[in-house]
Amino acid sequence: MKLCYDGTNYHGWQKQHNGISIQAKLESALEAFSQAHIPIIAAGRTDAGVHALAQFAHFDYEGSMQPHQMLLAFRRHLPADIKVLEIQRVSSNLSARYQAYERSYRYLLAKYRTPFNRNYSGFLPAIQLSLLPMQKAASHLLGRHDFSSFGRANPEVPNHICEIKTLSISESEEFYEFIIVADRFLHNMVRRMVGTLANISHLSLAPETIDAILADACPKQNLVTTAPASGLYLIDVKYPATLLDETAQPPKLEPNEVNQ
Repeated sequence: MKLCYDGTNYHGWQKQHNGISIQAKLESALEAFSQAHIPIIAAGRTDAGVHALAQFAHFDYEGSMQPHQMLLAFRRHLPADIKVLEIQRVSSNLSARYQAYERSYRYLLAKYRTPFNRNYSGFLPAIQLSLLPMQKAASHLLGRHDFSSFGRANPEVPNHICEIKTLSISESEEFYEFIIVADRFLHNMVRRMVGTLANISHLSLAPETIDAILADACPKQNLVTTAPASGLYLIDVKYPATLLDETAQPPKLEPNEVNQ
């Protein structure tokens, strides 16, 4: 399924004991019309306050309802801040989490805070931002690197190598918009890259500062700041075409651990 959501009122995607999650709401809706508890696995476990324009998830269903019927049933049982956009049958080998080969995020960094943008953009107080310094520094993040310095330490994820395919930054009257596309992301990686680029601009540091941060491969960096969750949007996830064909049975791929 493809879905979108406003993450403002949720403790992230993943089910937990101390707060309401997107996953819990979806599984509750699915149980309401299927009469069975069925796990729903997402492409990315977005954090509290993070939004999605195009999150993808899979579930195993053995009932008689057709995809278009399930789509309507989800919409009937879900709150207004979560919407299932599409449902389709796929290969039984597809894992929404492990078979994704590319993810895209948007980050909106506000130039000033208002009561109306506070839930849908990030804001870094007392930071002076300029577009060109951030663009020059961002070019050093492109390609395949060890992103240990930009991911929150997690012993369950020993592989910190990621490939940034696109990192564009544009400016409007109200926001700086970051578009970041990669094969995978570490936990907090997008937000930490945005915060670091903002610091480089504010402190008038050389673009090559990024090279030193990458080489250090340490998540405890003074220049690495985590930008607020409210500005982050998951906007696309890509899967091999063969796995989107329900009749195909390709060999299973090696898991590609993703935590963003």
